[in-house]
Amino acid sequence: MTPLTRRTLLAASGAAALAPRAARAAALPAMRIALWPGAAPGMGAAALLSERITERSTDPALRDRALDRIRTPYLDVFPAVRPNGAAVLIMPGGGYQRVVIDREGHELAAWLAERGVTAFVLFYRLPAEGWDRGRNVPLADAQRAMRLIRGRAADYAFDPARVAALGFSAGGHLCADLATRFGRSVYSAVDTHDALSARPALAAPIYPVISMDPAIAHPGSRERLIGATAGAILEEEHSPDRQVTAATPPLFLVHAEDDAVVPVDNSLRLRSAAKAAGVSVDTHLFSEGGHGFGLRLARGKPVENWPELFLRWAGHHGLLG
Repeated sequence: MTPLTRRTLLAASGAAALAPRAARAAALPAMRIALWPGAAPGMGAAALLSERITERSTDPALRDRALDRIRTPYLDVFPAVRPNGAAVLIMPGGGYQRVVIDREGHELAAWLAERGVTAFVLFYRLPAEGWDRGRNVPLADAQRAMRLIRGRAADYAFDPARVAALGFSAGGHLCADLATRFGRSVYSAVDTHDALSARPALAAPIYPVISMDPAIAHPGSRERLIGATAGAILEEEHSPDRQVTAATPPLFLVHAEDDAVVPVDNSLRLRSAAKAAGVSVDTHLFSEGGHGFGLRLARGKPVENWPELFLRWAGHHGLLG
């Protein structure tokens, strides 16, 4: 995928000045980086995919786009305005059916960039869209993204040792999967970046899908990731709470107890597993907030301050210097 150039960004900015308010509300990445040199691995039937963006917002002042049929996964880059040496890999949600662009991706990335953190938004492949070994393609993309980010650290003035991961909903599952299975071999090395570590320094799954236990799993995410009739072995392998080890990085969990989409027990199971393994975990449970609040839908609710809590926690653990 072609990186965004200064010329295309200036053109986009000029067009935005004349465009409707909806277009002006969208944050623009400075660069787009393809994850893989050439075709993504395990193409299979996914070779027929053609990417599709769907606008889901009914408010003309705010975009809420989602991407599916992802054939060429990529990172959108939001360089820090005044770099503080840290970076964050953001994995938006979408139930493993789509990847949210604005609400859980670009908006948080722009917010972090304004506060000195270089942000990378990952648009990862979806497991039920024809890929070989589809269950592990999101993790392969997350591992590759973390390695590629570390390999580009000098380009954006951050410390390759200070890269965190943050994900929402199904992207929260991917974040937790990366934090627990960062060393699992799920693809063959393609270049020198793959010699770098995929372990995030810190991990923040936000209202995450965690368990594949049918009792509390998000049904759509479970079905698309491992299949509706998957047995105990697949459930265990793809439940991050059952993959925690002492090598798992410190965790920051946020969940609303009135979440009617992904039960709060998902975060609680991950917290219990982290505590049992001796992994540092900060858990923030809120009485109200529902599901999918990101930044914009958190305003005016008890969950509103979660991003500031995340930055303070990250600073305590040395991410922000």
